[in-house]
Amino acid sequence: MALKSFTAECEALRNIRHRNLVKIITVCSSIDTSGNDFRAIVYEFMPNGTLEGWLHADKDDQAEQRHLDLLERVTILLDVAYALDYLHNQGPAPIAHCDVKSSNVLLDVDMVAHVGDFGLARIFIDGSSYPQQSTSSMGFRGTIGYAASEYGAGNMVSTNGDIFSYGILVLETVTGKRPTDSGSRQGLSLREYVELSLDDRTSEVIDLRLSLDLENALQTTDDSPYRKKIDCSASLLRLGISCSQEIPSSRMSTGDIIKELHSIKVSLLSIP
Repeated sequence: MALKSFTAECEALRNIRHRNLVKIITVCSSIDTSGNDFRAIVYEFMPNGTLEGWLHADKDDQAEQRHLDLLERVTILLDVAYALDYLHNQGPAPIAHCDVKSSNVLLDVDMVAHVGDFGLARIFIDGSSYPQQSTSSMGFRGTIGYAASEYGAGNMVSTNGDIFSYGILVLETVTGKRPTDSGSRQGLSLREYVELSLDDRTSEVIDLRLSLDLENALQTTDDSPYRKKIDCSASLLRLGISCSQEIPSSRMSTGDIIKELHSIKVSLLSIP
């Protein structure tokens, strides 16, 4: 399995170049002191770690004080959307990443997001974004909580599966809740939890740190910044819900995702 993952990652990265994908420095293949095969891919160092580290910092970690405001979160999500659009539509051949999640979103010194870990990637050598023939034959795709629902039914991989995972990533980024942690959601999935609270209780489901920002905006005499941020938060949650629809064909395209996120970002930038 490790060899297949390594081979898939090398194959996926061989011909792709994009600002929002991790940059490969070199590849190592050798034998360790015990006579076992040793293989490694060396990537560009990302000093700001992962999106997961910012959203779910350990309580004992000094990084707990790190905080992403709403605009920063939208910018990161837009970077990831650009990466997926390139992989699905603009590269030498369509590629399904198959493991989009917060721990695979790496942040450089300028907080620009880069998608990494192509160990489960599937390349569609016939030029189609639908699952017919590919260079890899590995089994289950993705990570529990992020993996597209159709994968659990044994369906083959498609780029639509990445969109589902991206939708869960959006919901995680806005709510600050892991998709696998249902303890505070009465057993509901993250998507169900958000869907039940959307619109009329938006302020209750977003990340507590974002809620504090909203409360600060509400302290001013002009409440328009507060209303704009609430509207933008709700738009993000609706985007996450739309991307994680059960039926693959009902999910948004990367182009529409980018347009929606760009509109939300422009709205946030207009707040004084």
